[in-house]
Amino acid sequence: MTEASAAGDTSRRVPPRVVGVIGHPRYAKLHATLSRLLGIAERAGLDLRMEKELLPHASGGVHLTHDAFAELDLLITLGGDGTLLRGARLVAPYGVPVLGVNLGYLGFLTSVAPHELEEALERVLAGEVVIDKRMVLNARAEGADGTVRGSFLALNDAVLHKGGFARVIRMSVHAVGQQVGTFRADGIILSTPTGSTAYSLSAGGPIVSPSIDCIIATPICPHTLAVRPLVLPAEETITVEMVSPAEEVVLTIDGQDGAALLPGDRLVVSRAPVPLCLVRFPGQTFFDTLRRKLR
Repeated sequence: MTEASAAGDTSRRVPPRVVGVIGHPRYAKLHATLSRLLGIAERAGLDLRMEKELLPHASGGVHLTHDAFAELDLLITLGGDGTLLRGARLVAPYGVPVLGVNLGYLGFLTSVAPHELEEALERVLAGEVVIDKRMVLNARAEGADGTVRGSFLALNDAVLHKGGFARVIRMSVHAVGQQVGTFRADGIILSTPTGSTAYSLSAGGPIVSPSIDCIIATPICPHTLAVRPLVLPAEETITVEMVSPAEEVVLTIDGQDGAALLPGDRLVVSRAPVPLCLVRFPGQTFFDTLRRKLR
């Protein structure tokens, strides 16, 4: 395996022997893809383990327990980008590379289609892959008294947005050791370069190459034209404080996990100490994917 960047520790056994599988049962191609994967694993002598939700779709499958993530040499995700993001948060702390198999529509982060799975695994076993290291965010929800309400890893983004009725929220943003400003908006997106092509892009944020480590702060429908997206240094800590008098605000991580924040609470976002390791193949580039997926 070669590496796309030098950050973090991604030393895993090559070729991999212990392979985890997670997936989304709602995809029509899941059952056939799992059957194909089980056959490949048996021929290659792989120790294949899968999450509980997949066991009814895989005869003879072995359960992947949460305490076994650190033992994996590779994680395969079957689904779309949401499935990959879920798997990424599970294994990122252990430096386990993730291979995404796209069973959905867009699949911006996934690497292969179901019909390419056998060839892809042959190349993985032969070491003909690139480990693409992606920056991850650590997002911490703090109460006004400093208590931690929740701590999360985010590959794409941490989003603060209003809950319930269509009211704007007032927030104070601090970064680079100083106040950026206080403004009203429907919310704010703090994203990685990987997440720059997700919700942040829809809200008017810039597309940032994943080779550039930074944090992008994109306001959602700000109530003044002077408030624009900001690209901030990756090593800085960004704090967003809720100053609305009586509004509950929702924190959403990669569109999946989250917590509620009350007036006076804070979201503190910084770079996580470990990157996510995505499996890529020679010839697959960010701009090729950009052209194909965003047309």
